[in-house]
Amino acid sequence: MRFAHVPYAVSSLVAGAERGPMVDIAFTVWPIKDPATGRVILVDAGFYRDKFIAQWRPQDYVRPSDALASGLGIRPEDVTDVVITHTHWDHADGADLFPRARIWLQKDEYDYYVGAGGEVLQRGGADADDAKMLAALKAAGCLQLVDGDDREIAPGIRVYTGGKHTFASQYVGVATRSGTVILASDNAYLYMNLEQRRAIAQTLDAASNLAAQARMLRLAAKPGLVVPGHDPAMFDRFPAVKANVIRID
Repeated sequence: MRFAHVPYAVSSLVAGAERGPMVDIAFTVWPIKDPATGRVILVDAGFYRDKFIAQWRPQDYVRPSDALASGLGIRPEDVTDVVITHTHWDHADGADLFPRARIWLQKDEYDYYVGAGGEVLQRGGADADDAKMLAALKAAGCLQLVDGDDREIAPGIRVYTGGKHTFASQYVGVATRSGTVILASDNAYLYMNLEQRRAIAQTLDAASNLAAQARMLRLAAKPGLVVPGHDPAMFDRFPAVKANVIRID
C-alpha cells in the first residue's frame, strides 16, 4: 500500500547511476493477512510525525494507519504484528500507531542505534524521537528483538539479514500461493538495483548488499517476486486492488 510519494534522485538510490534522472519513489507498508490464524502482520510502519512531513513534503500523504483503515478495512487495533526492516524514520516512525501490535526488529539493529535511555547511539541510523519510541515499546514489552538471520517470526514468514542498508537491516520472505515473495525494503530500492545487479547507493557495505540481493533472488519463487522498497513500478507489475493498493498472492 502506497501512502505517499516524493521525487528523488536515482543516483541516490543506485550506485553508479547517472546524475540527473529522478524517480517518484513510493512510501509503502505491506499488510499480510494470515487466514489460518487471523493475524495481520504489517511489514514496516511508515511515518507520521509532523517534522518528517514538513521536511520531506510528501505528495498525496495519508497517515499509514488511516490508509490501511480506508483502503483495506484494517483498523490500527487489528494489526497484531509489525516487522520493522530497519530504524530509518520512513520505515519505523509509525510503529506506535498500532496499539496492540508486537514489534519485530533485529536485536543488533536496535543495540547499535538505540541506547538504554532511548538515546541515539549512531547518527544517521535512527531519529531521536523514534529511538525514544522504540525504547518505550521495549520497556512496555511490545518490542520483540530478533536474534540473527533466517528466523521464522510467524508461520510462513521469515526475516533475513545481510543487506547492510543499515547496521542490521532485514528483509522479509512470505510464503504465498505463488511461492515465496521477498519484500526487500531498502536493501534494494528499485528494480534497477536487482535487474542490473547494482548495489544501493546508501549502504554500509556494497559487497554485502549485492550478496543479499543475489540471495533474495534465490529465495524468491521467481525473480519477479522480489519486491524493492520504493519503486513505483511495483504498482504496474502487480494487480491493483484499488488506487495505491496492489495484491501479491
